[in-house]
Amino acid sequence: MKNVIVTGASKGIGYHTALALAVSKCRVLAVARNVYGLDKLKAEECGDGLIEVLQADITKPEGREAVANHFEKIDGLINNAGILIKKPFDKISFDDLQKTYDVNVFSPFLLTQKCMPKFNPFAHIINIGSVGGVNGTQKFPGLTSYSSSKAAISCLSECLQAEFENKDISFNSLALGSVQTEMLETAFPGYKAGVNPNEMGRYIADFALDSGKIVKGKTQMVSNSNP
Repeated sequence: MKNVIVTGASKGIGYHTALALAVSKCRVLAVARNVYGLDKLKAEECGDGLIEVLQADITKPEGREAVANHFEKIDGLINNAGILIKKPFDKISFDDLQKTYDVNVFSPFLLTQKCMPKFNPFAHIINIGSVGGVNGTQKFPGLTSYSSSKAAISCLSECLQAEFENKDISFNSLALGSVQTEMLETAFPGYKAGVNPNEMGRYIADFALDSGKIVKGKTQMVSNSNP
């Protein structure tokens, strides 16, 4: 049975990714700051006992320590936790930028670093990015901090694969298109995405379990739109 960690699992894509992994008979550690969402996830898991929840702030050293130490060995890490601050470029404060990069870049970087000694052979680490963070795709006003942070996380996946090319571990980034989440609705009120969190969660779970030996060090776009 594989041990897989999912961050940002109290709602949206992370929530449904955790459920899909449990359906595939993985032991899942669902991590988030929102204990209400985690309790709901645990209840929805229907008593199989495969989803374990941990309320933790992974922007803090103690939060990352708690996550990394939960399993004796780790087969998968899905760095899904994210934040989107939509503001005009000249209105983005240093605090906005710091918060965006703390959640979207620094936390997955440092959590992966902390988990490295625990990864089993053929472990698969997935950083959840955005099509908006891929060079050459359509960009939108107000997303300078968000899209640039997602570009960084995609590059990180490629760098880590090169760093550990002598190991069997796989590092990939999934650059997602629009998904009908609370985060999307807050940023773009009234916009209707063609993909829901349940569909995307199943895709991410399948990719995490089945593609690590085939796809390595890549940023794979997962979108039916641009972005």
